[in-house]
Formats: sequence, C-alpha cells, structure tokens
Amino acid sequence: MHLYIHIPFCQSKCAYCSFTSLKKQDNEKIYFDALYKDIKYQIQKNNIEKNSIKTIFIGGGTPSIINANSYEKIFIFLEKYIKKDAEISIEANPNSTNFAWLKNMKDFGINRISFGAQSFNDEKLKFLKRSHDKNAIFKSVENAFKAGFDNINIDLIYDSKLDNKKMLDFECENLAKLNITHISAYNLTIEEKTAFAKKYHYKKNAARLAKYFIEKIINLGFKQYEISNFGQICSHNLAYWQGKDYLGCGLSSVGFIKNKRFYTKKSLNDYIKDPIFREVENLNKEDLNLEKIFLGLRSCVGIKKQDLDEKQLNKALFLTNKKKLYLKNDIFFNNNYLLSDEIALYLS
Repeated sequence: MHLYIHIPFCQSKCAYCSFTSLKKQDNEKIYFDALYKDIKYQIQKNNIEKNSIKTIFIGGGTPSIINANSYEKIFIFLEKYIKKDAEISIEANPNSTNFAWLKNMKDFGINRISFGAQSFNDEKLKFLKRSHDKNAIFKSVENAFKAGFDNINIDLIYDSKLDNKKMLDFECENLAKLNITHISAYNLTIEEKTAFAKKYHYKKNAARLAKYFIEKIINLGFKQYEISNFGQICSHNLAYWQGKDYLGCGLSSVGFIKNKRFYTKKSLNDYIKDPIFREVENLNKEDLNLEKIFLGLRSCVGIKKQDLDEKQLNKALFLTNKKKLYLKNDIFFNNNYLLSDEIALYLS
C-alpha cells in the first residue's frame, strides 16, 4: 500500500499554481485533528496490515510552513504500518525550511525531500511569484544534507516567456553545483483560476527548447524516467504510474483502490466537519485501459502487450516499426516522452 497526505496551506499563492492551497491563518491545529482522524479511519477501514505501507508522500500546498510538532501524532500512529525500508517524502519551499525543521522531519523517519525551487534566476522567480531567491535554494539543500537527507529533489519550471537557451544553461550550471539525486522539470502550464489564467503569452510553447533542456539535464547525469522526472526513481510516483493501490488523505486528496477512485471534500470547512467522507468514482475497463496507455507512455513503466486490444496492438506494432516505440519483454516503451500525448491519442 501507498499513502498520500495533503497539506493545503501556503504562505502565498504562486502565479501558475492550480493546486488546492489556502492561507494557514489559525486553521493548522483543527486541520491536523481532522487529518489524523482521516488517516486513522482509512488505515483501519481498508485493513492495512502492519509493515505494509511502502511509500508515503506529504505534498501540498507547502508542508514546510507547518510546525514540526503538528506531524508528530500522525507519525506515531503510522509507525507500525510503515515498512522498514519505506520511502517517505515531503515537499518543502526554500523560504520556509530551516535546519531544525528538517532535522525534526528526518527524526520522524522522512528520508526524501523535494524542494520547490522552480528557478535559480531571481527575475524568473519574481515572475512566477515565488517568495524566495536563488541563495535560499542553496541554503536549504545545505541544511538538508546537515540534517541527514541524502535523497533530495529540486523542482524546476521551464517554457516560460523568460526562457531561452541562455536561461536554461544558467539553470543547469546551478543544478550542477548541487549534489542532489533527483530533478523534476515541469513545462509551464497556463491553468484556469490562477494568476496566469488566459495569459497565454506567458508561455513560450517552444518544443525545441524543451528538448534542449531535457538533454542538458540528462548530460548532467540524471537519467530521464518520466516526462518530467530525472535521476533516482521516486518509488511513490512510480506506484501511481504502475496503477498500484494508494490511500489519499487530506483536503482535496485522491485515492485509488481496486479500480475505484476516492475524493475527499473540496472545501476546508466541509473537510474539517467530515474528514472521512469519500466520493467514489467507479472506473470501467476503458477508463483503466486509457490510463495504462497514457501513464505507461510518459514513463519507464511502458505498456504491457497483454493490456492492448487487437486494434491497439496493431497500432503499437506499426509505431514500433517506425521507431516511435520499442518492444522489450512484451512491453512497449516510448522513445520520446515529449510525444507521449500524441502517441496515446493515436493508440486509444
């Protein structure tokens, strides 16, 4: 089993962000009381066995703006359910982490940290409405190493109107100075209900630049294993792409168990009143097939031959002959993740 925990609070809203994030105000304690109730109920309802949780991912929002003490009760409860060698990740922002917080997280058993850096260029950080500068990124990574972390990710955003080869070279020059294990490089998307909504000129839509940036990251020694991810594989995300069961706890979280998807309440007040509520979506064979194709093509998971119907299989073999896919051990793999959407549309 895998577990996702959502922390919906942020100090401020980034211009591009469409995730559920709210100002913390005075809601921290009441939210964590509800979250604890939610996690405990889901663990018991789904008969989760001891030592069976293989990965945990605490995302947001900004988990690092929460006092370390707020997490203690949750980890005490989860301790007996977590597998000995489990991967436990938490997201953090450079402006809201310090050594003491990081050390507390490490002491709770968290062994992977993901910093939302987004860029090393201060002008670009201001454009994205980030509340930190380049120096804060280096300081955060330094503190993480001191706290005992050796599995560290940096998030970056590219394809903004400020990006060109010079900018991307600058990003990679700074990445090379950090002895980290993982990089997530996300293509900027213009989402509704964000500060960037309808500002399509803020995005460059430069496919050649995307390819250039990906090749630069690979040349730094980070192997690409998913369209946006490079380096030491994140086991939690891999479980999503493999279609494994996972629990989702916290406001706006999503879970997936036995071909059903589970959604929590979408407003903070509603979630606090009823944290164990789940809206259930039943996924049919066609839904699951489409997800396997989409997720397999954009990652190292690939698509099993047995999961394709006759028409899809013939198309996949055609693409293999055209060198767009390759077949190994009865699994089709994508040669170019940037074409994953187009190939998925063709196959489905």
